[in-house]
Amino acid sequence: MKKIVAVTKNPVIEQSVMEGVRDLQDFSADIFNDSESAIAYINYELPEIKVLDFADEKLDCQTVLDAVCEDNWLHSGGIIVICKSRSKARELEEKKDVNILATVTAGEFRDHFQRMLKILAANDQFLYTRGLKEIIGGEEKGSFVSGNDPMNLHFYSNMLVSYLYNTDRISRDSCSGLKLALSEFLNNAVEHGNLEISYSEKTKWLMEGNDIMDLIADRSQMDKYKDRKVRIYYEIRKGASAFRIEDDGDGFDWKKMLEHRAEDEELHGRGIKMSQGVVQKVEYNEKGNIVTFAIKNSMDSVNAIPGFIQNLDTIHYKDKEIVCRQNDLSNDLYFIVSGRYAVYMNGRLSAILTPADMFIGEMAFLLDDRRTATVIATGNMCRLIKVPKAVFLLLIRRNPHYGIFLSKVLAQRLEEQNKISWALKSQLEQLEKTGLPPLELDEEETSVRLKEQNWQGL
Repeated sequence: MKKIVAVTKNPVIEQSVMEGVRDLQDFSADIFNDSESAIAYINYELPEIKVLDFADEKLDCQTVLDAVCEDNWLHSGGIIVICKSRSKARELEEKKDVNILATVTAGEFRDHFQRMLKILAANDQFLYTRGLKEIIGGEEKGSFVSGNDPMNLHFYSNMLVSYLYNTDRISRDSCSGLKLALSEFLNNAVEHGNLEISYSEKTKWLMEGNDIMDLIADRSQMDKYKDRKVRIYYEIRKGASAFRIEDDGDGFDWKKMLEHRAEDEELHGRGIKMSQGVVQKVEYNEKGNIVTFAIKNSMDSVNAIPGFIQNLDTIHYKDKEIVCRQNDLSNDLYFIVSGRYAVYMNGRLSAILTPADMFIGEMAFLLDDRRTATVIATGNMCRLIKVPKAVFLLLIRRNPHYGIFLSKVLAQRLEEQNKISWALKSQLEQLEKTGLPPLELDEEETSVRLKEQNWQGL
């Protein structure tokens, strides 16, 4: 069950949260009226969703947000910020915190919160808490379908960007660029595609001091446009992620948009050109109602470093350099910053560790025992943070909530291992029923299998 924490004194917000949870069994909620209690809860319970009511000036929600942002590694998930006005919401959006899913007014929160929860419940793989969910090694495909409400579309795009960042597929610097591209393409799909708002019409509206959201809301109610949808398709691969955005409109002249001079784009119109600078392979269909683009992933290259060990030195390892040897009397813990590491037990390859695995040597570390395997760096981008046991215990005393977090990480690993063991047992039972001997791979076959999966440098 996913947890929600709300920091608010507004009874309308409280009621909206509790009503949303009541109708969805995937979530539970706790509400706090002060920042200190909320921060203590967040540190120990690691809730996936944080609702912060900035509209109440008596609440110190900024301190809560700062505490969450101080260590995103621990507090990844989703943040919904409630503001007094849209202008205040835009100010908070400018902070570009990667885990902010939505900035809304109190009225918008009341109207949209249950819908947001349903989106999250249907896509719970995006509620990623670092280390508590297995990262899928292969392709991840999916799609979202939305009406013309920009809030819903931005919620989907923020959820995607947050997930890519929290699974170490993109860097923090890449987040703002991808958000810009998704926002621009989705805005075009709604405004110029489904609602047929022309460039000149939008310019006139903005020059008169109007809010574009009001024009979108009015146009969306018209019979001609109200049933039109926007579709977001995503495909997350190991080396890259691809996106396709489609609308139900008649298309727009995207070629003409690209030809606009910079001086003609003071109010709007620069987004497409800017987006082309931060993503790759931007292509429109001839009609102009479908756009595709891609970004490069940084999978296995960099892992976000937990706040409580950021002051420790990072060790660089060369290709084939030994990190630790089987039977060594050492109990240091290694945090994986980047690279790949081959694990050999009794001379046979047993596993490949990457930043998704987070740690090397936790068994010897916890049991104060000999190393159970030899670990060798593979490639030239291998970096680890060595955490001596005495230093780790001191850090845990200062940051006790990390002890709870790491316990959850190890419990999750044990649960995953039990699932694997159960699956293997079931497969063996099926083989025995057929009368066939179990499959065994010798060292040469294992090597071939690894090469086929592009595990290089072993």
